[in-house]
Amino acid sequence: MKKKLSFLLMMMSLAVLVLAACGGNNSNTGEIEDETAEKTEQENVTLKVASLIPPMTEILELVQPILEEDGVTLDIQVLGDNVQPNQALASNEVDANFFQHVPYMEQFNASNEANLVPVKAIYYANYGVYAKNFDNIDELPEGSVIAIANDVSNIDRSLKLLNQHGVITLGEKTDTYYTQADIIENPKNYQLKEVDLLMLARMYDDADAVVMTPAYASPLGLTPKSDALLTEGTDNDFAITLVAREDNKESEAIQKLAEAMTSEAVRQFLEEEYDETAIPAF
Repeated sequence: MKKKLSFLLMMMSLAVLVLAACGGNNSNTGEIEDETAEKTEQENVTLKVASLIPPMTEILELVQPILEEDGVTLDIQVLGDNVQPNQALASNEVDANFFQHVPYMEQFNASNEANLVPVKAIYYANYGVYAKNFDNIDELPEGSVIAIANDVSNIDRSLKLLNQHGVITLGEKTDTYYTQADIIENPKNYQLKEVDLLMLARMYDDADAVVMTPAYASPLGLTPKSDALLTEGTDNDFAITLVAREDNKESEAIQKLAEAMTSEAVRQFLEEEYDETAIPAF
């Protein structure tokens, strides 16, 4: 009887030890699972990027799955005008934006005491002069109205394009940007009408000519190669650029985004889908 009792006690002790061991293992497994989940959460970063229109948004959509595989969730914020993306970036509402050239960014910094910085130039949006009723710049009558964007960096850009082709002559630059006050020769007395950037496409019907990027010409069925009276090319500082802030420009996620946006896949996309309208800058 004593032997049976001893045997039962021994078996009960073993059972307790086994249960304790199992409980310990479950606890360790739970800790490991928690650590793994926490590590995964730390490795995955969400990057908010503000943009406006194609091909800018299309490039971001193209690299989205590539970044996802690399631990970066790209949250594309499509905004309604060319002011909001910089405001959102400066106020830390987004981590980067992709819609502007560097002179436009510098103008925003100067006007708002902001610290936005270029990360990587992506493509040149080939600026051009378009006219609904004329096939050659020489056909524009004296006194014709030419619509140009009204922000200082794009006034500068438009004047440079017209100067480049001899439509007007600019004097020596006395400030950061050219203005109409710097025109020293205007042989045909063209009237340069400054309008909001987003109004340029509408001016195609109202003005004699419009100076605009492919992004605004494209919805009208116009391309620099086939329809522009004059084009800008790539010898300029106006490449559409990925922009961040001074405090986050070197972050791993931003650098991964820049690398993806200058990949061979993006180059091929621009060359196949946008030809001359969006010339790779990398």
